[in-house]
Amino acid sequence: MGKHLRRRAHITTVALPLLAVGLTLLALGEFDAPASAQYRSTVRINEIESGGGSPGGWVELVNTGTAAVDVSGWIVKDDDDSHSYKIGKNESIAPGAFLALNVEPSLDLGSSDAARLFRADGSTLVDSHTWTNQATTTLGRCADGKGAFTKTTASTKGAANACGGGGGDPTSRTTLPGGASVSVADDSNVFGENLSGLSFENADVLWAVQNSPSKLYRLVPKGANWRPDKAGGFGSGKTLRYANGKGEPDAEGVVFTPDGLFVATERDGDGSSLPKVLRFDASSKASSLKATAEWDLTSDLPDLPDNDGPEAISFIPDSFLTAQGFRDERTGAAYDPATYPGHGSGLVFVGVEDDGSVHAYALDQSGDDFTPVATITSGFPAVMDLEFEPATGHLWVACDDTCQGQTKTFDINAKGKFALTHTFNRPAGMPNLNNEGLAFAPETACTSGRKEAVWSDDGNDGGHALRAGTLNCIP
Repeated sequence: MGKHLRRRAHITTVALPLLAVGLTLLALGEFDAPASAQYRSTVRINEIESGGGSPGGWVELVNTGTAAVDVSGWIVKDDDDSHSYKIGKNESIAPGAFLALNVEPSLDLGSSDAARLFRADGSTLVDSHTWTNQATTTLGRCADGKGAFTKTTASTKGAANACGGGGGDPTSRTTLPGGASVSVADDSNVFGENLSGLSFENADVLWAVQNSPSKLYRLVPKGANWRPDKAGGFGSGKTLRYANGKGEPDAEGVVFTPDGLFVATERDGDGSSLPKVLRFDASSKASSLKATAEWDLTSDLPDLPDNDGPEAISFIPDSFLTAQGFRDERTGAAYDPATYPGHGSGLVFVGVEDDGSVHAYALDQSGDDFTPVATITSGFPAVMDLEFEPATGHLWVACDDTCQGQTKTFDINAKGKFALTHTFNRPAGMPNLNNEGLAFAPETACTSGRKEAVWSDDGNDGGHALRAGTLNCIP
């Protein structure tokens, strides 16, 4: 919660998802063979029943790729090389499909064992998982085919894994994983009302936007709180303008990226709906910032009420999307960054307040052109902020007091789509405030297993717009 939570380190964004998986497995006392030791395949071991299954122990495979894979003659072994199960002839797995193998009595999976998948030669390792504690349900990857093995909430033989909190249904709610306590994180009456989106640049810089007046703040630590940075002219925030140097963009969401600082806006001042994404040069010394590029999303979005348009924005690097097999809904194939020349180093995700939808866009950085790539249905009546967490691969979707302060996580599944994995209640110490912003400190700021989480209250309740708590780091 305080600034003691921040610790400087240097780990690349691309490496964090891979590090997260490895550290999680070590913490669970489980181990998967390193990718370098395996035959590269889109087929993965996805779920394991090591006791009490029907009709006994079984191993489920999933194809995370975009083409069918022939697995005829492939072999599954436990931790004993003399035990093997051979997949039959003419057996293939379609893209995104599951194949459950009833491996008993060929294998005798136990409470401390392994499941290893080999090609037909019996020696070329494709995938493996070793465990020391038997799950009361099953062991499964969360998300399917991509994530680390964990105890599932229900056995789902031949279907997507049950990774939700509190039950097999990911819509069932549990408390946000982290500390229950929440405290104010700004001095009294610094911002007033209408502070909205938040985004960490690093452990010691937090960006915030205000929708009225239209301002951008660069925040830095002050004891246990955050304050506007007096350096660079940010002491009172900087006024935001459209690319023509005019207007009052209703700034609702902000994200700091390698391609610049992007702001999601709903309208010009109190005018009619004008859903746009604006890019700003955050390093500019000017007191008023003119957008260096802007993208009008009107043609891709339904008719929106004046004040219910783009409320949230986040950024996900191409390197992560391609590594996870993200699917381009426009082309119907695996996402290929080369399809969108000039779009920068990743996709921008925009959340809409009116209908709770989230849209992924490739923004042409040289002009105002954009291409829709995918759409996510959040299930919330309104989306108030988005936060991509590189260490876990979660795309966090936040709602405000309309939803009792709930958040949801979405992960890329075996079909390459962002799918709901968890629904969380707000921390016990957080009142049901009109929180329109949510940001998590980077994993490098973790101390004692937790990192800072910051919320922005649009209503400035009690004279405070910022509150801080903690979120669990990866083990």
